[in-house]
Amino acid sequence: MTVHGELAVVPSVKRSEASQALTGFVDAYNAADKAYDPALDKGRVAGALGAINQAGLRSNSVTSPGGNPQHRDLVLQDPHFSIPKKAGWPRWFVADAAPAGQQRTGADQVRWIMAFVRESPDSGWKAAYLTSMTAAAIPRFATDADGYAVPAGGKAGTLAVPPARLSADYAEYLRTGSPDEFAPGPHTDQWRAQRAKSAKQTASTMQYIDQPLKNGEFTPLALATKDGGAFVFFATRYYQRQTTAAGYSPQVPKDVVPLMQGTAHTKFTKEWVSSQAAEVPASGKVSIVSRLEGVTGATGS
Repeated sequence: MTVHGELAVVPSVKRSEASQALTGFVDAYNAADKAYDPALDKGRVAGALGAINQAGLRSNSVTSPGGNPQHRDLVLQDPHFSIPKKAGWPRWFVADAAPAGQQRTGADQVRWIMAFVRESPDSGWKAAYLTSMTAAAIPRFATDADGYAVPAGGKAGTLAVPPARLSADYAEYLRTGSPDEFAPGPHTDQWRAQRAKSAKQTASTMQYIDQPLKNGEFTPLALATKDGGAFVFFATRYYQRQTTAAGYSPQVPKDVVPLMQGTAHTKFTKEWVSSQAAEVPASGKVSIVSRLEGVTGATGS
């Protein structure tokens, strides 16, 4: 009997290929950051990280056309790979590694955790999500009998919140404070409080509009953890709209001008892409452990 390749459950990547994907990302990232040229790493980033990275480089290429005078090569050491098994495409894996040059060691060492995706047999590996944590804070991922990571399905019924629902729930929570499934912290109740504080300013108001990002390159990626929960990467988009009173105009930051459409006479809207890493328990509340965000566009009127 022949098992169709798209149906067979197999490791998403060989460890040697995962190492090559990480090296390729670092090389491209360094070249793009040094030259402030988004074309140099466009083929190595996707999803939330790609949107943030490419917009930042487009802006910097205008504000600093000679390249990045502060560039220092990123060097990642001691890489670990968490590779799940799955059928078909897309495929993905998680890598964590320590940036060189830091003074911290052992449990206090800061490590980058990245999720790489590959959409089809004809495409390359791209980094779609990125966060950083101390070694001690990284969850212990569950493994199967062969030592491979265990994916936590998007509709997993064994978790407090299915990973596929996180983006929409988080966007709704930021808007209304409900559903009440997120633990207190800097990216939940404190973030809502900061927004509320900035809503009314001298001669201006600020509004926030949150939207889920959950399909295609922005699909949530989740690994099961040994405690019965999951570690999940997911994304959202939000708009930050400033409206000024008559006689006043919004101040557009220098680094946003290259991403701008229109002129900010009385209204200035920034579009952000936000990438979250979350710890989802089997029961209880979801902890948002990090948020990486960047302006990806802006409009004025």
